[in-house]
Amino acid sequence: MIVVGLTGSIGTGKSTTAAMFRELGVPVHDADATVHDLYRAEAVEPVGQAFPGVVIDCVVDRKALAAELSARPEGFARLEAIIHPLVRGREVAFLDAQRAAGAPYVVLDIPLLFETGGEKRVDKIVVVSCAPETQRQRVLARPGMTDEKFTMLLSRQLPDAEKRARADFVVNTDGGLEEAREQVAQIVEALNKEISGDA
Repeated sequence: MIVVGLTGSIGTGKSTTAAMFRELGVPVHDADATVHDLYRAEAVEPVGQAFPGVVIDCVVDRKALAAELSARPEGFARLEAIIHPLVRGREVAFLDAQRAAGAPYVVLDIPLLFETGGEKRVDKIVVVSCAPETQRQRVLARPGMTDEKFTMLLSRQLPDAEKRARADFVVNTDGGLEEAREQVAQIVEALNKEISGDA
């Protein structure tokens, strides 16, 4: 089974690209969605102990947590030490299930793939990319986003050019949805060829 890591900086269109792989029948494990699920499950207690006041109605309140991290960015390392092993456990269960089901390839959608050393766990890397001005426009259009918050988020991510240099495939989202969809289809075709030995 080929394990494909899908990554991309904030605002490049990674989530939309992950959905395109799903549309083509590729199993996708979404690290972000897993984190959100963990905030309602096994992460509640440890996160609540590490960050008093962020658990509201028995779930980790993401706005309260974001405010806490914005005020004290040094808390990111503490949060990641709690969350990353839990996400990894869910990822391993997903991979085991897909192997058992005979999936030829799967996608691990990991926003901080390079930043967390995740590239060591995958066979191929797909980087979603777009022009800096497109990225900025998309991110600042999000509710509650500010220049300051955008700069802080970018500072935690490897530069786009470096990600592209380390990719096996790049999906450029500047050209719109159909163009991106075509690029995803070409990647799936390349994976099929590799599986069948035609690569």
